[in-house]
Amino acid sequence: MHLLNLGILAHVDAGKTSLTERLLHSAGVIDEIGSVDDGNTRTDTLALERQRGITIKSAVVSFPVDDVTVNLIDTPGHPDFIAEVERVLGVLDGAVLVVSAVEGVQPQTRILMRTLQRLRIPTLLFVNKIDRRGARYDDLLTALSERLRAAVVPMGSVEGIGTRAAGFLPGLGPGAPAVLAEHDDELLTAYVENTVSYDLLRTALAAQTRQALVHPVYFGSAITGAGVDALITGIKELLPAAEGDPQGPLSGTVFKVERGLAGEKVAYARMFSGTLRTRDRIAFGDAGEEGKVTSVSVFDHGTDIGSDSVPAGRIGRLWGLGEIKIGDSIWGSPRASAAERGGVPRKAVGHFFAPPTLETVVVPGPDADRRALHLALTQLAEQDPLIGLRHDEVRQETAVSLYGEVQKEVIQATLADEFGVRVTFRETTPLCIERPIGTGAAAEFIKKDANPFLATVGLRVEPGPVGSGVSFGLEVELGAMPYAFFKAVEDTVRETLGQGLHGWRVTDCAVTMTHSGYWPRQSHAHQGFDKSMSSTGADFRGVTPLVLVEALRRAGSQVYEPMHRFRVEAPADTLGGLLPVLAALRAVPRTTETQGPLCVLEGVVPAAQVHGLERQLPGLTRGEGEWESGFDHYAPVAHGIVPERARTDHNPLNRKEYLLNVTRRVA
Repeated sequence: MHLLNLGILAHVDAGKTSLTERLLHSAGVIDEIGSVDDGNTRTDTLALERQRGITIKSAVVSFPVDDVTVNLIDTPGHPDFIAEVERVLGVLDGAVLVVSAVEGVQPQTRILMRTLQRLRIPTLLFVNKIDRRGARYDDLLTALSERLRAAVVPMGSVEGIGTRAAGFLPGLGPGAPAVLAEHDDELLTAYVENTVSYDLLRTALAAQTRQALVHPVYFGSAITGAGVDALITGIKELLPAAEGDPQGPLSGTVFKVERGLAGEKVAYARMFSGTLRTRDRIAFGDAGEEGKVTSVSVFDHGTDIGSDSVPAGRIGRLWGLGEIKIGDSIWGSPRASAAERGGVPRKAVGHFFAPPTLETVVVPGPDADRRALHLALTQLAEQDPLIGLRHDEVRQETAVSLYGEVQKEVIQATLADEFGVRVTFRETTPLCIERPIGTGAAAEFIKKDANPFLATVGLRVEPGPVGSGVSFGLEVELGAMPYAFFKAVEDTVRETLGQGLHGWRVTDCAVTMTHSGYWPRQSHAHQGFDKSMSSTGADFRGVTPLVLVEALRRAGSQVYEPMHRFRVEAPADTLGGLLPVLAALRAVPRTTETQGPLCVLEGVVPAAQVHGLERQLPGLTRGEGEWESGFDHYAPVAHGIVPERARTDHNPLNRKEYLLNVTRRVA
C-alpha cells in the first residue's frame, strides 16, 4: 500500500476546507458534504473555527484513492496562523495550492508558493470557484505563471466558466510540450523534431512534478464537484509516495500537540524511518528526553483508528509523552548515532517563516482566576510554540507574542470558550531586539570586590554576524573546574541575554568565558559537607548575570525594531494620496512600477505600522488596493525615544537590588 501525506494550502476564503470536504466525499469517506457556513465540516473541529468560518488549527483526515492512502492535512489560510502552516510543511510529500478563479493570486498565495518552491515540495494548483460569476481562465493562467513565478502546465480546459454548469475537460494543453521541454533534453529534441508523443509528455510531466520543477493546474469547483475527479487522478499519478524504511533506525518529527479529553498530551508525528510501536521507550527533543509511548493511532478512511505501530511514512497520534513539544524530533534512544539522527530530512526540522514580531499584555477580567489563566496560556503555548509567553512576577502580568490582530482575537475567544477565562489585551507593540555595539569584558573573583558567591567568572561580549544568534566559547581550560559549573555559566548566559540593557532579547553576539575558578568541596573532620567553604552550581548561576550585564554595559547595545517588506498593488491614480500616508507611517518605498492602470510599490515599513496601513488601504485605493507584507529584517530604532521593556528578572543592572533578590543580603 502506497502512502501520501498531502497538504492543502491557500489564501483565506479560497475554498480550501470546502475542497477537503469534496475530496472526502468523492473518495466515499463521508456521505454528506459539510459546509463552512453551516459549521459542520470534517476538519474544522474547534467551536471557534465553526463560528468564524476559518481554519485555525491544522487537521488530519485520510481517504483512499485506489491503492494509495492519502493523509490529507487541512491548514489555516489566514497569515496570522502561518506558524500552523509552517509545522505542516516539514511532513508533506506533496501539496495542493488552492486559488480562487474570481480573486486570483492573492498575497498569501504568493507567500505560500515561494515557500513551497524553496522547500521543493511537489505542488499541484487547483483553481477553485469556476462556477462563480467573475471566474477567469486565460488571464488567470498568465497570472499564475507571472505572479507566482512558476512553470505551470494546464491540465485541461473549462467550459461554461462563470456559470453553475461550468465544467472541466481534462487534457494536456497545447503549451505543455514547450514548458516541459525546458527541463528535459529528450523531450526538447522530440519537440524540435515534432515527434512528441502523449506517453513521453505524461512521463516527463510526472517526473518534473515530483521534482517540483513544474506545477500542473486543474480548474474546478469544490461546491459542484467539477474538476475534482481530475485532481484526484493527478494526486495519485503525479505526486510522490511517502518514503522511508520501516526497518531502519527510528526517526520522526512532531508537528502538532493537543490535549485529549482527560487533559493528556497527544502528539501528532510523521515517521520518516523505522517503526514506532506501543510501549516503546523513545527519546525526543534536542536534550534527548525519554518517554514511553502508551498508545498510538493512525489515520484511515476519514478517521484515526487504534494501532499497535506507526511505520515509516505514516502519521500517528501518540499518547504517554508528557514532556514532548511541537518541533521535537523522535529517536530510538538518547544515544542514537549521528547517522541515525540524520534519518530526518532537512525540511522536517527548523522554521520556514519568521517568528512573531508583535507582543501584547493579557489583562485578566474582574472575575478571572489568575491560576486558571496561567494554565490556559501555558496550554495554548504548548499547541503553538511561537506564541511566546513572558511572565512578570513583580507586576503579575503575562505578555504573549503574536503575528497579528486576528490571532489576538482568536486567543481571547479561545480563553473564554474553552477555559472559561475572560480577558482583554493592552495595545499591541513591536517585539524589538538588542545587539551589542562593541566589545566589553568584566569579571568577578572569589572573595574580591564584594563578590558574595564562591565562583570566579569572567566574560567577554562582542558582536556576532547578523542572524548568528548567541554563541558561547571558552578561553579557559575545560578541565579547570567541573563541567557542571561551565554548563551552569553557559545556561545562565543564554537565559540572562533574554533581557538586555533595554529589556529586549540580545542576539547576534559572541560570549566568551575568560576567567574561571571555584573552591573544591570542603568538609570538616568527622563532619559533613560545608557549603560555606565549597562552590556549587548556584554560585555560578548567581554571579554570571552580574558579570554578563557589566560586560554588555561596557560593550553597549542598540535596540532594533522589526521591519516588514511590503508590496502594494493599487490603481495608479490613487498613488498621490497613498504616498503621503506611507511616509507618515515611516514606510520607505524602494521600487515603483506601473503595470497598465495599476501601480506596484515595494518597500519596507516598521512592523508596528502594518496593521494601521492594512486598515487604511481600502479607503485610500477605492477598495481596489492589494497589500502583501512579511518580516524582512531588524533595523536600528532611529526615531523618537528608544523603546524600553520592563524587566522580569532580578535586575542585574542594579547590583544592590539584584543581591537583595538573590542572596537576601547586601554585599
